[in-house]
Amino acid sequence: MRDCFSNRGGFDRILMAVAATFLTVSATSAMAQGDQPRSSAAELAIDAAIPRPEPANVPPPTINDFKLDSITAAAPSAAETRPTERKPADVATAPATPAAPQAILNSPPAATTAAPGTPVSAPASASTEPPAAAPATAAVAPSAPGDLAPAVPLPPPPAATATAPATEPAAKVSNVAPADQPVADRLKDMLASKSLRYFDRKAERAAVEKFYGAREYAPIWTQAGSLTESAKGVIARLRGAASDGLNASDYPVPDFAAATTPDALAEADLKLTSSMLDYARHAQNGRMHWSQVSADIEYPEHPTDPTEVLNNVTTAKDASAALDGYNPPQKLYRELKKKLAELRGQGDGPVITIADGPVLRYAPARNKRQPEVLMEDPRVPQLRAKLGITEDAEDTHYDATVAEAVRRFQDNADLRVTGQLDSATVRALNSPKRDRQIDTVVVNMERWRWLPRDLGAPSIGDAYVILNIPDFTLKVMQHDTQVWTTRVVTGKPGVHATPLLSETMKFITVNPTWNVPPSIIYNEYLPALQQDPTVLQRMGLRLEQGRDGSIHISQPPGEANALGRIRFNFPNKFLVYQHDTPDKYLFEKSERAYSHGCMRVQYPDQYAAVLLNITLPNEHWTPERIRSMYGSSEVDLKFPTPIPVNITYQTAFVDDAGKLQLRKDIYGRDGTMIAMLNNTRGRDLENVVAHSQPGYSRPPGSSLPPGVSFASNNGFYSSGPSFFDRLFGPPTPPAPIGRRWQQQQRGWYR
Repeated sequence: MRDCFSNRGGFDRILMAVAATFLTVSATSAMAQGDQPRSSAAELAIDAAIPRPEPANVPPPTINDFKLDSITAAAPSAAETRPTERKPADVATAPATPAAPQAILNSPPAATTAAPGTPVSAPASASTEPPAAAPATAAVAPSAPGDLAPAVPLPPPPAATATAPATEPAAKVSNVAPADQPVADRLKDMLASKSLRYFDRKAERAAVEKFYGAREYAPIWTQAGSLTESAKGVIARLRGAASDGLNASDYPVPDFAAATTPDALAEADLKLTSSMLDYARHAQNGRMHWSQVSADIEYPEHPTDPTEVLNNVTTAKDASAALDGYNPPQKLYRELKKKLAELRGQGDGPVITIADGPVLRYAPARNKRQPEVLMEDPRVPQLRAKLGITEDAEDTHYDATVAEAVRRFQDNADLRVTGQLDSATVRALNSPKRDRQIDTVVVNMERWRWLPRDLGAPSIGDAYVILNIPDFTLKVMQHDTQVWTTRVVTGKPGVHATPLLSETMKFITVNPTWNVPPSIIYNEYLPALQQDPTVLQRMGLRLEQGRDGSIHISQPPGEANALGRIRFNFPNKFLVYQHDTPDKYLFEKSERAYSHGCMRVQYPDQYAAVLLNITLPNEHWTPERIRSMYGSSEVDLKFPTPIPVNITYQTAFVDDAGKLQLRKDIYGRDGTMIAMLNNTRGRDLENVVAHSQPGYSRPPGSSLPPGVSFASNNGFYSSGPSFFDRLFGPPTPPAPIGRRWQQQQRGWYR
């Protein structure tokens, strides 16, 4: 019994010591927490509901009970990362090991020791940092068999402290208007499965798919089923395509009024987009590629960018003007467009034939005694319709408006301009010649689309040279104004036709050597030598033959040189250039197609001075200064800024007086193009046609006849590298044969 009491008394003393320590710590903690609110009634109720273990049931503490991490075994939660207000429900389960005195020292005043499996409140830090929140759920461990008092589980925590469910990602908000969403859905499906039906060109198809995708497939041309202002502008431009020399039927406009379903609206949207892209491409590049017409044409490509077209037209304030901007910007094109409208105004609608009758004339009033004279005739309403006069359409009086329209027609038809409706004017009005004029203007507008958008060089005032083959004239332009002009001789029709091209002139050669092209050597001079072995010598030409049998013919500088005194050099694959000529008499002829393809200039000294003053404005070149350089040695005058040279074929153009000028189709380019445009036979005229380049190799059987005199027995004669060598680099020489050939080679390429 004493042992029992003794043991019990010892334990009681320990318990009293622990209690005293607890009270001291509690008082100190309370003082430290200062204004911490007192426990609420709910907290007191929870404390009362938790059974307290009897002192006899508490085992003696061991050293393991004093580990500092014994109260931190609970897993952290996401709630611990943010400060929370301490509430009654902020309760967590304690570790399974009993609380130790050291653990009690780290606990808040409200914390109490608990038996295994009994939940206790999470410890709170006494520091100034916000206390970490305890886990939201209180898991109750099973009671040990030796426990005298069963563990009572805590009531469920309030909903405010429960773990929030994981939030689902928010659905993407569509930027398409609800009224347009069905159409957008159909557009997406059509572009995914049927885009090839509307866009047969790969680049356009890819651009359209990307463009619609970026706008979440919202329709471009309608909003809530109604046409946008951009759509109205595009439709107006497509329907007026004939004014630009195009065919409006190539750009069909869908019937949006009849499109009442999402499927129909989506299909109409794609069709209008397709027509718009076709118009922009044809307006900028032409309905046919220049290679379809002839192998003697080489213009730089400038294709449209479908992405740029879509962005430009759909964002422009005036979609019609934006689409019209893909037509050529040059003044000469715009003037042709005006003349086309005038010509078509003479005969739009049904065919109208003006009957023969008396001469109609108009006399304006001179004074009060002589008022204006208005003749009346039943043919006048027909005449008004024929000439495109819409005001007073049924008026039978031959008034000032009708007389002025007749004057314009007579001027364009190369008739005597009187303003009177005479028999010659009636015949011209009824002649089919007008339709041919329209076709001629249309194909000339088509050729303008092949030319570069910028004809000149911006750094020198947009200066450029433009040569018109059918008109046999050359003009120098600067700041959109003619600076100088002269007559030219162009190539003969057929194989010697002057090619159409755009290149840049890089230098001028004074006193040039004429190195005869191989085509002329083998096709003309060798046959001439068969007839007369001395013909070249009498012409002042030098004939040399290499050890490999190749033949070279040249003409040294001089007044009789075929190139004259000046050559104007612009590298091109056709090996043509502009130059002077000793045959001045040809410039007096009205048609001047006599050369082998090169262009002969009537006043080359003036031409050279004009070009040099454009590129070298501070050197004050004059024709006299150019002529003072004439001699027997070649002199190259290089341009700091190359000048663009544009060789064109304008059979219809507007002169400075505003009159439509028509020229003979000497190379047959108009006829070829008109036939192709009127009867494509299912051909895609935009495709590029590959042409074989003319060969300049020595034809078989071309040998020199006996008795031909050579200019030198020691190899080729040369006053320096040939014109073609300087432009395109020297040809690859054959393998050297001996020391003598090496000496010849050095002399040829020096």
